[in-house]
Amino acid sequence: MKIAMVSEHASPLAALGGVDAGGQNVHVAELSAALCRQGHEVTVYTRREDDASAGTVTTEQGYRVIGVPAGPARPLPKDELLPHMGEFGNFLATHWRRERPDVVHAHFWMSGLAALAAARPAGIPVVQTFHALGVVKRRYQGADDTSPADRIELEQGIAQQADRIIATCTDEVFELARMGVPRARTSVIPCGVDLAQFTPDGPRAEKSATHRLVSVGRLVPRKGFDTAITALTSLPDTELVLVGGPDDGAVADEPEGRRLLALAGDLGVLDRLHMVGQVPRAQVAPLLRSADVMVCTPWYEPFGITPLEAMACGVPVVASAVGGLIDTVVDGVTGRLVTPREPAKLAAAVGDLLAAPDVRRQYGNAGHERVHARYSWDRIGRDTLREYRRATAAAAGGRSLDRRVRAGGSAEGR
Repeated sequence: MKIAMVSEHASPLAALGGVDAGGQNVHVAELSAALCRQGHEVTVYTRREDDASAGTVTTEQGYRVIGVPAGPARPLPKDELLPHMGEFGNFLATHWRRERPDVVHAHFWMSGLAALAAARPAGIPVVQTFHALGVVKRRYQGADDTSPADRIELEQGIAQQADRIIATCTDEVFELARMGVPRARTSVIPCGVDLAQFTPDGPRAEKSATHRLVSVGRLVPRKGFDTAITALTSLPDTELVLVGGPDDGAVADEPEGRRLLALAGDLGVLDRLHMVGQVPRAQVAPLLRSADVMVCTPWYEPFGITPLEAMACGVPVVASAVGGLIDTVVDGVTGRLVTPREPAKLAAAVGDLLAAPDVRRQYGNAGHERVHARYSWDRIGRDTLREYRRATAAAAGGRSLDRRVRAGGSAEGR
């Protein structure tokens, strides 16, 4: 099967940890690689951010990445990309006339706009994964939401037009239903984990305290790192390693980095906070293995790959009971779920685990087994391929019906 992945802002080649580089980048890269391993031809279309990325790159995993000329050849915040989606869609339409895919998989809502504009006239089926919904972002961020004003309305239109929708968690299915999307057109397929890279065995980063917590994510307020920092005040002999932010590690140059460092200073825990910025992908697993507990404390989270990566490493997870984390972290089995934005509850849950090494081992083992049973990228690839086949079958059936209707009309006219 020839598969076109459209990921307008999240390149699978990007370094992780920046403001707009995170789980979606990993998802697109790993899903594309899994589909290639299963014998399919995958091309990823992402906006080029410099002149060097405007061509085509074939990755070691076998999928191609095409840098789409849409807007200026420089990095732009994703919330500023909407005016360039027409140009993006025109490029796709031209390219697909030469290399027609069997199915298009759009990642994020703006990718859906461009993909539908190019695919619909050509009769190519479109599968949509939103990764995050504007209505949820608006609910939690309110006036701080920098999304385009018409995002929610446009997402509703995309949801109605896509042939299939893949939600990454159960919570998103309910949100889509409230948007009027029929349940029959929606399936839940989570993100996955590289089980060869994230394992319990392997190198571990060195600790500088009796206990270590690790948290990984983009350096943005909604990730709730301030909750974890505040919880440190009730967790003596414990250090917190935050992974994410600028690639040069200069977190103090970022607004959120400055805010978090100031908070840690005010609370008297600055000496136990280590903000390391972006780290190479190969160094994430050693950092996770060094943790007694992985903490994930966002206000909301459409899915959240890093807790699964910690579970794959045999590390227990304490996470906010929001979004996709409710699906992945089993409370009392692989870790604990806590109320978001409540440092005291986070500290209590983490403190109980730090005081109980046997329970930590039990949760870690259960998490490892759960990830291997459900979240391998090869399984995610197979499940996603099933949705592609549903979409192509439905599209073929629709075209056949259209032909019969036209033929009947012609005969009736005669």
